[in-house]
Amino acid sequence: MFKILKKHKKSKARLGLIKTSHGVIHTPAFFPVATKATVKSLTPDDIKEIGFEAILANTYHLYLQPGHKIVKKMGGLHKFMNWSGPITTDSGGFQVFSLGAGFDQNIGKVLKDDNVKNHNIHTGKLAKVDNDGVNFTSHLDGSLHRFTPEISIKIQEDLGADIIFTFDECTSPLVDYDYTKKSMERTHRWAERCLKAKKNKKQFLFGIVQGGLFKDLRIDSAKFIGQLNFDGFGIGGSFGKGEMKKTIDWVIPCLPEDKPRHLLGIGYLKDIKEAVKRGIDLFDCVYPTRLARHGTFLTNKGELNIFKAVYKIDKKPIMKNCDCYTCRNFSKAYIQHLFKSNEMLAGRLATYHNLSFMYKYMKKIREDIKVDR
Repeated sequence: MFKILKKHKKSKARLGLIKTSHGVIHTPAFFPVATKATVKSLTPDDIKEIGFEAILANTYHLYLQPGHKIVKKMGGLHKFMNWSGPITTDSGGFQVFSLGAGFDQNIGKVLKDDNVKNHNIHTGKLAKVDNDGVNFTSHLDGSLHRFTPEISIKIQEDLGADIIFTFDECTSPLVDYDYTKKSMERTHRWAERCLKAKKNKKQFLFGIVQGGLFKDLRIDSAKFIGQLNFDGFGIGGSFGKGEMKKTIDWVIPCLPEDKPRHLLGIGYLKDIKEAVKRGIDLFDCVYPTRLARHGTFLTNKGELNIFKAVYKIDKKPIMKNCDCYTCRNFSKAYIQHLFKSNEMLAGRLATYHNLSFMYKYMKKIREDIKVDR
């Protein structure tokens, strides 16, 4: 499924090609997030027009709405959302954190403050973990749902994605060493169960490396997951403040070189570039689309907040020399008007630009690798 086309002479970066039954993915690649089988505000044709080859959808949220059985009856995700390219689905493991400890503590998977001392909370009101699986309380209606490795794989097979992930526990960056170790060992057992449960031979299954902020656990996890018969690998879990590069450096030497590596849920530009240098091939994140919905645009000079008063009568586009639909046709003044008027077109134009920026950013990285720049 994966072929390395070129190795960068000055780093561990590489150009690659992933072949799926719905098309190819040129790596390094970024996947726009289509949480509920849609990249918010854009059509599948928009995504293709921008240049993306693949997207990532969310197993847990599609399980809740409309339900994996309905998606299967409709012919799978590709037909359901009219997307002909490759689709990746996560496993629901991130929701163990986002609806659990992350929800209660109001933190993300990347620690922003090293001075936080609350290292004992590891579960939350909407997600309860045990050795066999996870009980979720729906954020939609309060109903109870059970995920196990076997259930997660069955849901992803019904959804019909090209690349699927093992069910894991994404731990909080605040939990201590002992809990992280127990969680990692549980994730390893779940990974073996996922391999046994998988029946669809057309789907590629990626195992997930955990271990939190701790070097020995990350290395142990990478070695364990790396020796199992997965088609690729995800690096998941939490990261310390400014320590993502260090974590990747621990993990990469322990993973097979001939299989793709996905850094889960990471999308900041500087993080992507540093991760590619260290041998990461795939990325996904809601960062560019979420920024767009709040009126923040990605540019070569950093993030641009369209609500600033200076843009009220600015005739120029969001970014000079950008050939995306938004920048070719509209001024900052008009886009600010749309946002202030709460017009639906505002989010659409912003999302189109931000994803165009992300696509060009990844394309430039691939071009740099090709010529050893």
